[in-house]
Amino acid sequence: MVVVTLQRDKCIGCNYCVEMAPSEFQMSKKDGKSVLLHSKEKKGFYTLKSHDDSIFAECLQAQNACPVKIITAKKL
Repeated sequence: MVVVTLQRDKCIGCNYCVEMAPSEFQMSKKDGKSVLLHSKEKKGFYTLKSHDDSIFAECLQAQNACPVKIITAKKL
């Protein structure tokens, strides 16, 4: 299982996560911040839990590329 978390309120809209993992992230047209697709929000953190391990490499690249370090990707 892969768990990806995004702390959206701290997003600066750089678009790196979308470039690294376009199947999991996209930019909001409303506020220009990143959106973690199919995630659930709780206290400002957006979390995606997926049984598809193939997304881990992309999400890890997004985590490493994020200049404000608001993305975490873990493999459980």
